[in-house]
Amino acid sequence: MTTDQTDLKSPHSPRSLREAWVALAGLSAVFLFEMLDNSILNVALPTIGRELRASTTTLQWVTGAYAVVFGGLMLAFGAIADRFGRRRVMLIGLVLLGLASLATAFVTTAEQLIAVRVAMGVAAAMTTPGSMALAFRLFDSDTLRVRAITLISTVGLVGLAIGPTVGGLVLSIAPWQVLLLVNVPIALLAIVGVRTGIAADAPADLHRDPVDVLGAVLGTATIVLALLAPTLFVNEGLRGWLPWTATAAVAVSATLFIARLRSARHPLLDLKLVARPLVSSGLAFKAAAGLATAGLGYLVTLQLQLDWGWSPALASIGMLPQVIVLIAGGALVNPFVQRVGLERAAWMSATAVVVGLAVFGLLSRFGYVWVAIALALVAAGLRVVGVVAATNVLRGLPKSRTTIGAALTDTSTEVASAVGIAIAGTILAARFSGDIASANWSTGQAAQFTSAVTIAGITLTIVSAALVGWGILRSRRGAPEQLIDEHSGDEVPAALSEPISA
Repeated sequence: MTTDQTDLKSPHSPRSLREAWVALAGLSAVFLFEMLDNSILNVALPTIGRELRASTTTLQWVTGAYAVVFGGLMLAFGAIADRFGRRRVMLIGLVLLGLASLATAFVTTAEQLIAVRVAMGVAAAMTTPGSMALAFRLFDSDTLRVRAITLISTVGLVGLAIGPTVGGLVLSIAPWQVLLLVNVPIALLAIVGVRTGIAADAPADLHRDPVDVLGAVLGTATIVLALLAPTLFVNEGLRGWLPWTATAAVAVSATLFIARLRSARHPLLDLKLVARPLVSSGLAFKAAAGLATAGLGYLVTLQLQLDWGWSPALASIGMLPQVIVLIAGGALVNPFVQRVGLERAAWMSATAVVVGLAVFGLLSRFGYVWVAIALALVAAGLRVVGVVAATNVLRGLPKSRTTIGAALTDTSTEVASAVGIAIAGTILAARFSGDIASANWSTGQAAQFTSAVTIAGITLTIVSAALVGWGILRSRRGAPEQLIDEHSGDEVPAALSEPISA
């Protein structure tokens, strides 16, 4: 029988979520923006294309610029926040978010809109990792930490789920700019909640190592290229020279980045901390979940609409098992973690993601019921692992590194999601002859598509299973896991990190 870390509780730490409701409202608003933003905008892309006379490639960058900037800058801003104050960096990012959203009202060209989206990506990189890090730091109890992060992620998932529907309703009565202007009140709510409910970082909880500028540049370049390369493979296929050039650039920049981390006196990211079992296993589980969710969503969308001929509206209804589990499953996360403990909850939920992918890859050709089961299993696993793996990563780091830890989990998810779509897209491009978006497929094309979906599903299953297997080995290697002293970085007794019991 184990307990929370009650002997380490600060006298100022909230004893319940209710005591911290102002702060949690602000942090939930931050995560709502990140989840709502792309989902609500996607439905407006045809309208934006017509009004701004944008090409298909330009429209792709309306959403792609945000994702690339967001994913590429998270590590750099995580390191900056751990040095200069998480609350301060978040508030600056929220002001930037509000100003960039207001600028949407004055956009007249697609290029101006892309510039606005870049600024919003910078704001997201400054705020999103901080929302999880500050929620974790609000409490000393692991139980409350899990409940707080579950609450914040639930708010974000609700935004993700209702985004397309709300966007469609808004477009019927208002111009598309309103979809981005909605970020202004969200940013104001977040500013009030964070500024009022969260105290400024104590100097002892920050570290004063110089910022590794070269490491930040190499890390950003590596992540940006890693996000761009999969998109290029999807667009140009395996025979294009540009995707392979980008992949080679990823390898070179990643090698230089790791070499810099090993040689720098004050590296952007301490590889010894990342290599700790609690941290590395959590990152592996998050990557597996991100790869599975993105790859499955891509394949199911194409299967329902292109192969089975469902309308977009009917296909959105077909995705409901995933939406329902993601939203309703929040109530089950804390009881499940209380019952089995944080470490076991992480690998069990990650395994559920792999099983869901396997069901899709092997059985989806036999009817929608198997697709629905796959969606539900992956969503159930994602719902738990998204909270627990992130919590475990932060538990394994000293307080002076929590924001870059949160940035690491988000970055692993972003990069893995891009890889998942790339795997699915390139296999479809290699197996399917002709234009996949054309109507009236031949019998041969239908067979090619079915075969490609099966191969892609099984391939995604193998890759995610390898990540989960490696994560399980890492977590077992670290059992009983040791935490790191909050300031010195030294190990402390393993009893402090034992699972929470009911």
